[in-house]
Amino acid sequence: MSKTAFITGATSGIGKATAIELAKENMNLILCGRRKQRLDELKNELSSNVKVYTLSFDIRNRDEVKQAIASLPEEFKQIDILINNAGNAHGLDPIQDGSIDDWDAMIDINVKGLLYVSKQIIPQMVKRGSGHIINIGSTAGKEVYPNGNVYCASKHAVNAINQGMRIDLNGTGIRVGAINPGMVETEFSEVRFKGDSEKASKVYQGFEPLQPEDVADIIRFVVTRPYHVNIADLIVMCTSQASSTIVDKN
Repeated sequence: MSKTAFITGATSGIGKATAIELAKENMNLILCGRRKQRLDELKNELSSNVKVYTLSFDIRNRDEVKQAIASLPEEFKQIDILINNAGNAHGLDPIQDGSIDDWDAMIDINVKGLLYVSKQIIPQMVKRGSGHIINIGSTAGKEVYPNGNVYCASKHAVNAINQGMRIDLNGTGIRVGAINPGMVETEFSEVRFKGDSEKASKVYQGFEPLQPEDVADIIRFVVTRPYHVNIADLIVMCTSQASSTIVDKN
């Protein structure tokens, strides 16, 4: 019987690439995001090989999250793999100049959104005695860098939640782990710089950053390990990156 994977933030970047990779493993997919057209396009691309269902909701809204997951048709109700991928960064300001709206967006999506989705899915895994949760963190959850303040705080929270989940769910049969990427060339920087594509593109100039497919390939590896193997906490950076602030640029 094919497993079903639930992926948040599936409209672009790591989430989209992960959907494509897991389809190669013949996993059925529940793809979540706010941009319905993109979800539909990805569904059309993958539906010839696996069953795909899409959910369009705002992860920041606990009622929307609850209603969306409750609305899943019977054949998609059993979720074997949860990939908490949705996340964002807004602004790159020193703490004294930071926007409260930016702070709210990062905490609401990166922390509370992850918790809202997990809250709706974990109980069924506990009841069944099996499941696999992968939380997509960041190297920003392992160290703080200048002007990273609240974004780093949100990813440190993901790091703590990941550890807390693994401790609390020990003995339930559920595997819990985190993938913490460094610099990945996605829409991430464009969102951070409020749509300034030129500024965003400069982040990745002079070196070869990770691509979404690199992280997706790791996720595919993690979810296909034997049941007794749990990749608990993995950091991945491109070769040119040594830390959040040390990058070898030509």
